[in-house]
Amino acid sequence: MAEPTAASTATTARIVWDTADKFLRNVVDEEDYGDYILPFTVLRRLECMLASSKDEVTKFVAALGGMPPHLIDIAVKDRFKLSFYNTSPLDLKTIASVDDNVAKSLKSYIDGFSHNIADIWVAFDFNRRAQVLADSNRLHAVVKHFSTIDLAPGRLANTAMGDVFEDVMYRAFNKKGKAAGNFYTPRDAIKLMVDILITNDDETLAGDSALRSIYDPTAGSGGMLLVAQEALRRMNEKIDVTLYGQELMPSAFGLGKADLLIQGGRPDAIKQGNTLVEDLYEGQTFDYVLSNPPFGTDWSADEKTVRDQAKVPGSRFSHGLPSTADGQMLFLAHCASKLTPASRNGQGGRAAVVSNASPLFAADNGPSAIRQWLLEDDLIDAIVALPADMFYGTGIATYVWFLDTNKAPERKGKIQLIDGSGQWELLRRPMGEKRREMEQRHREILLKAYEAFEHADPAISRVLTPEDFMFRDVPVFKQARLATRFSDEAVEVLRGRKDFVEGHVDVLKSLDGTAWNDLPQSLPAAAKAAGLKAPMGLVDAVMAAMAVPDESEPLSVDRRGRPVVADGWKLTERIPMTEDVAEHMERELLPFAPDARWDATKAKHGNEIPFKRFFYVPTEPRPLAEIDADVARIMRDLAAMFAEVHES
Repeated sequence: MAEPTAASTATTARIVWDTADKFLRNVVDEEDYGDYILPFTVLRRLECMLASSKDEVTKFVAALGGMPPHLIDIAVKDRFKLSFYNTSPLDLKTIASVDDNVAKSLKSYIDGFSHNIADIWVAFDFNRRAQVLADSNRLHAVVKHFSTIDLAPGRLANTAMGDVFEDVMYRAFNKKGKAAGNFYTPRDAIKLMVDILITNDDETLAGDSALRSIYDPTAGSGGMLLVAQEALRRMNEKIDVTLYGQELMPSAFGLGKADLLIQGGRPDAIKQGNTLVEDLYEGQTFDYVLSNPPFGTDWSADEKTVRDQAKVPGSRFSHGLPSTADGQMLFLAHCASKLTPASRNGQGGRAAVVSNASPLFAADNGPSAIRQWLLEDDLIDAIVALPADMFYGTGIATYVWFLDTNKAPERKGKIQLIDGSGQWELLRRPMGEKRREMEQRHREILLKAYEAFEHADPAISRVLTPEDFMFRDVPVFKQARLATRFSDEAVEVLRGRKDFVEGHVDVLKSLDGTAWNDLPQSLPAAAKAAGLKAPMGLVDAVMAAMAVPDESEPLSVDRRGRPVVADGWKLTERIPMTEDVAEHMERELLPFAPDARWDATKAKHGNEIPFKRFFYVPTEPRPLAEIDADVARIMRDLAAMFAEVHES
């Protein structure tokens, strides 16, 4: 049978979704339509996949007697090449043929599936949802509707069925709006990630024996794994691709496992569990890692377990821990730890991890330490800025970190920043927070920039070194002068203050020559000796403006010969590690503050990736005459409007 056209798969998706308008309206909240339609879609596809062999499999399993379930799974796979099966005598058509005990029959049918996919129905909360429909007298109609939809592999190959399933998921997530962002990454973002991720492996992917493993620790509905697999198979249809995933959220886990199963994947391709608490693939590394971890998610509930892991030298979290308010960098560190080392296969591993801007800048010790590890070990290959409004759950700026354990020779010791924030088109209909999409032409621009590397257009690409992101915060201070003088002009200004009395004139003159740093104590003391008060406001005014250090006096030092810092003059100068401290100060500081001093031995080291700063282009301010002309025009228009109102 010929492969279905895009139009026919879209028609099938529409027929599947017709369930909503026909049978779910006024029974289920509109935003929950997908929670009912998707499980029935999965059930019908699995039923159609098993139909041709079901009778033989049922007899075969019955003959095995009381054999343990996992051994039955192995026996069925060896005999029938099936990774899952169903031994119930029922199917949807049989259940729909009568309208009695539909819920009971459906539960019996679901229980007939092999135990290795039983967790799908638990994750979907299938039995409860079926009962909701039964209580509303809609279950029989839904079962009958799905029993008539032909989702057989002979009509819809895995890729075509994947398109149908994706179409239905889009419709479901469009109803959920922002909530869809919790477990679904837009395909346009995934395709860009995959394009860049595999582009360096073109030659090594050829041949009959090519093998690749792909892992997603936040697998969601499995989209990243499937898009990456599809891209690799387009490059080499004989390639052996193995998928691995882990997902915490039950509904997302159910969708992901089902989608992979529908498209011919292994039943255990995705495992359910909390990646931060337990790495279900501990000890394994992978050729490709993709992840879109949750942004700004509190991980305090997992803190003890994570901190215990971090105490183990060389472990995934041993390089640093971010604030418990945001666990993004824990996932970034985890992904880096799951990459195949270069020494194992000569190719190493590559990762693409989505984040918001926080991991670029977060200044706490933990995030800084994680970045330092990635920079020093030369693991960061590139960072790509995506357009805003790209994701279903958030409209904020997002970035993709590309990590590599075995960079190409020309990329070693370098990091490429690519600004893709301007590569987008508006969606005709927004989906949640997603209002923009990256079409293929936009992705090609960014892919070509990545491939061109140092020869790419500097407007969207910059190549830097890890040291460009490392800095020293050097303490800067101004050294106090030994003496102070009070000018006649200063005294006259002070006369205007309400808290100033004539007796203060003699007090101020008596302090001429006083050490600048002694003034806060000397002024009140001298006033008191003269029988006057020196209000705090007066002291502040004198220190801030009226008393000026005598530039002819030498700089002040304490008894140990250390510089005395002028009050209110402690600053920090941030200096890139690529610059010499003295040269930087000579150029940037001393021309404006000749008395400034610094102590490089007390510098604090840190790092950040100020992405936008590297692409900042200053804009020329509008000419003042042009602004004045606009203001004058607006004022004339307003005057005319007021005149019309007055006349009327």
